[in-house]
Amino acid sequence: GEVVVSSGVSPSGTYHLGTLREILTAEAVARELRFRGRKVRHIHFVDDLDALRKVPAGVPAEFKKYLGQPLCDVPSPDAQAKSYADFYLADLLAAQGKLRIDMEVVRSHEKYRAGFFVPAIEATLDKMDSVRQAMEEVAGRKLDPNWSPIQVTEDGYLKSRKFLAINKQDQTVGYQDLAGNTQTIGYNDGQVKLDWRVDWPARWWLLKVDFEPFGRDHATAGGSYDTGAAIIKETFGGQPPIPLPYEFINRSGQTKKMSKSAGETISLSHLLEVLPTEVIWYFILRFPAGKQLYFDEGDGVVKLIDDFAQVLAKKDKTTEQEQLVRLSTDGQPVNTVSNIPFSHLVSSYQAALKDPADTLGVLERTEYAQDVKEQGPIIEKELLFIDRWLAKWAEDDVKFELMQKVDPEKFNQAEKNYLSRLADAMAKEPADADGDTLHKVIYQFKQTDGFTPEQLFVPLYRCLIGKSSGPRAGWFLSILPREWLLKRLRLEE
Repeated sequence: GEVVVSSGVSPSGTYHLGTLREILTAEAVARELRFRGRKVRHIHFVDDLDALRKVPAGVPAEFKKYLGQPLCDVPSPDAQAKSYADFYLADLLAAQGKLRIDMEVVRSHEKYRAGFFVPAIEATLDKMDSVRQAMEEVAGRKLDPNWSPIQVTEDGYLKSRKFLAINKQDQTVGYQDLAGNTQTIGYNDGQVKLDWRVDWPARWWLLKVDFEPFGRDHATAGGSYDTGAAIIKETFGGQPPIPLPYEFINRSGQTKKMSKSAGETISLSHLLEVLPTEVIWYFILRFPAGKQLYFDEGDGVVKLIDDFAQVLAKKDKTTEQEQLVRLSTDGQPVNTVSNIPFSHLVSSYQAALKDPADTLGVLERTEYAQDVKEQGPIIEKELLFIDRWLAKWAEDDVKFELMQKVDPEKFNQAEKNYLSRLADAMAKEPADADGDTLHKVIYQFKQTDGFTPEQLFVPLYRCLIGKSSGPRAGWFLSILPREWLLKRLRLEE
């Protein structure tokens, strides 16, 4: 039969890289099951009937007045979307196609307001004792005598009130308001919501969920998964889904997970602008779900893409590597990561003044000439991401531009003499000399003149890119037009 895989996120703030671990883990399982011939449905449940609990960074402080209102009813921060929930959900919906996620988006408020949760609400209130027992015995905490497994809507806000009675014929519940008066409210149109610890197993039961990943904070002994498992068995007569707890994703150097409310996140739109989709998949899936992940936008991205390129190019992949590549690239018409190291492409692209066609020409003069011939279109696509990475994430020490002009007055006489003699030595080398050859040409001055590395490379980089350091010198010189290079070393160009 059909296997139901589920993921779920509250649209309380920006959907970000950390959010993706849950969604892509669920989708990876769905992909693998489909590959094995099973019928699978991935349901992504949007908890937009949850109350706004905190005003996140970037949202006006005046939104505090909406604390306690369902996210689907809070106004949009930009006054363009229909609601607060729609405002943040838009980023995920826009990313879904680019990430090739085959999931059905189900919204909590639509299900509650259509009466979908009525059977779960009735079962919960019929068996309140079993729910309370699960909460107290499994979670190990004593509930207030007035605790209720439902929340009711009062003046547009979700409130916890003492439950009094249920009338199934009218589909209403009676409860005690803050003043101690008895009130009646319908439960078939979204005015009554299950407490989140009950809502989760109710969702498993109603949607027939077979598998669901979730953050490790829900997986502690006596935590929300354990209580949910007890509630679905005792209250709803169902079975809990196969669980897969996952660790969080931190930004490199930070000890806390990415937080929607703190604003220190990488949005999905920003992420997809800078990273190829298969690399995002690879980042999430290359380690087990239980391993903590750290994301570094600078050098970490370089290593990440180079690692993925190596796996792609490997001829004798292991079974696990074959599966990893298949899951990361499934449904993608064209790869956007070539066999050429990312760091090499970054330097070549900048040396070619960020012109894609000239970059291919530069690469053709290196050991990657065959890769250019075989993967030209892929390289051109990868350069688009490199351009955005340089603009948004790259650290200053990897960014450079060839100087249009050089000022000889900024060099002392010893530096001028060295650069001129280096030009003479370069002129004696063949036009197709590789990086190793030219690196030895530079180093001969250390042998003959006793120059330190600083004396060798600092004036060289200063005359080329106006910085005291840069890409590998021998390789860098080998890709530059020889005539232009000789004039520049003589401080003429």
